[in-house]
Amino acid sequence: MRLKNFLIASAIITFSAGVTSCKKDNNSSTSTDTATETKAQADDQSFYSSETDIATNDANASFNAYAGSATQTPVGIQTPPGFTLPCDATIAVDTAGSTHTITITYNGNNCSLTRKRTGTIIISFPQGFKWREANASLTVQFVNFTVTRNSDNKSVVINGTRTITNVSGGLLKDLATTDSIVHKIDDTNMSVTFSNDKQRAWETHFTRVFKYDNGIVISTTGAVSGTNRFGNAFTSTIIQPLVIRQSCDFNLTSGEVQHTGSKVSSTVTFGLDSSGNPISGCPVLIYYKVVWMGPNGTSLTYIGVY
Repeated sequence: MRLKNFLIASAIITFSAGVTSCKKDNNSSTSTDTATETKAQADDQSFYSSETDIATNDANASFNAYAGSATQTPVGIQTPPGFTLPCDATIAVDTAGSTHTITITYNGNNCSLTRKRTGTIIISFPQGFKWREANASLTVQFVNFTVTRNSDNKSVVINGTRTITNVSGGLLKDLATTDSIVHKIDDTNMSVTFSNDKQRAWETHFTRVFKYDNGIVISTTGAVSGTNRFGNAFTSTIIQPLVIRQSCDFNLTSGEVQHTGSKVSSTVTFGLDSSGNPISGCPVLIYYKVVWMGPNGTSLTYIGVY
């Protein structure tokens, strides 16, 4: 799915906070350490969130294509709009027991050659399961799911279980004729291992509301929290829904996120023009505004493009 990573919000917050900490005192080792940590946190969180989000999209597409078939090639079955099957994986279906599974085994570079994925994700659901029913839940287990960016060889290894709940019921492929569809995504204890071999536990709770308005509109609320690779706790909370619109090429067009950490706290607003005002329509360039507390308690603002 070509969705821009909605957690770019927290990434920009932490990156900007790191830059501002450098400006406070260029000779301060504390400022340098803070900048290093916040930049690393920004990249780690964006990397993790983006890849688990893409894997969740793979799970959605695979489930819709293969849930009713034990064959490798889906016949006459549609994936939800905007979702495609992964090209860097094989898919195996086991419907023999009371618990059915769809196993996606990743085996190399993606189609655009930007990253390499190995490991598996296993989608589990009971016999007779109907995803269209309200509160139906899929279990998605990450087993040594490893993603390596080809640009810098940075990798992340993810193990743990994600639960996707179809709160409202209904299918995304029918979204154009449905008022809305609500999904809940929960990771209660996801193990994340970074390139420096530091292993941490992260927790994610998101609610996504899918609507149709001249294309798919996705509104996301929730938070991600945990401990970063440096051992410091953080929380990134969406305080105004992050809205992605298909009619704007799946760009993030509005929303606000608050990042709170042991060293820095910031707020970012999305869907702005170059002057910091809310956009109208779908401009080529969309900006964000970061607000943080500077030296002596002064409020500082930065506007950038994404």
